[in-house]
Amino acid sequence: MGKSGSITVERLLAGIQNNECAIHIARLEAVERCKIYNQLTFERLMRKQGDIVRTLHSAADDWNEAMLITLLRYLGGAANKGAMERLATLVSYRTLMRENNSVATLEAMLLGCAGLLDIYPEDSYIARLRHEFNHLAAKYNLSAMLAGEWQLTGIYPSTHPTLRIAQLAACLHDNAISMSRITECKSRDDVRKLFASRASEYWIEHAIPNIDPTQVPRHIGSFTSDILGINFVAQLTFAYGDYTDSNELKTRAITLLENLPAEDNRYMRIWNSQDGVARNAYESQALLQLSREYCSKRRCAECPLARQLML
Repeated sequence: MGKSGSITVERLLAGIQNNECAIHIARLEAVERCKIYNQLTFERLMRKQGDIVRTLHSAADDWNEAMLITLLRYLGGAANKGAMERLATLVSYRTLMRENNSVATLEAMLLGCAGLLDIYPEDSYIARLRHEFNHLAAKYNLSAMLAGEWQLTGIYPSTHPTLRIAQLAACLHDNAISMSRITECKSRDDVRKLFASRASEYWIEHAIPNIDPTQVPRHIGSFTSDILGINFVAQLTFAYGDYTDSNELKTRAITLLENLPAEDNRYMRIWNSQDGVARNAYESQALLQLSREYCSKRRCAECPLARQLML
């Protein structure tokens, strides 16, 4: 619609349910839409920056510890986010890096603290990991969760927590994931390389009972890698850049969002019903901010799209 017409707040409220807002934003001139996206994406980046800084303060202002907490949170998904956050309180990044020479040792520490070794029948490998965890628990004063804290049924095989933790152990072993590695990411390929390590063959075959191993993903897939690029790598890079007053890092985070594909979720399907208005993650982040902070909260009077339409 651009500046050629106007719309009342009341009509915008009514339009939430019938995609009118998607129609309006699709009709805006490119320059006008870009201004709206810039405002909304910056708002979202700053909101998430606040979340990350709060996590940082809870981690004694250690950026690598805050990074690990944030990564585990996203790897847990909706079903196991809370359990992953609990795991992050039991094993520190510093401790993991001290034992980074062996992927089996990392598995023992992470799966042992998670309490997930208890759900598997003992064979030679499980016995080895349990013995290793007992040694590590005594060495670092580690404690363990209960297996019952995890959601293990009714989830996709690719998001099973044992498999996710095994994939993480491989990534930590191969890539020594750290804030410095994260802030170096400039492209989609860089993010994928960060999370490309394959879980050990044992867990491919044993992580999920009664599942054909050929159906179990060896590494974090491209879809999840893209989501981590958007919600983890770019957000941490921007937050660290803002915290250290580095415009270079903030620009790198924005460039990364521009180079990642737009999210595919229920919000984006509504917006993209009109000519694909979200062409990349930078734009889909803007539309998520619009959906969650304005549309869903009925803040139409404050909405940058509404203000543009009512000019």
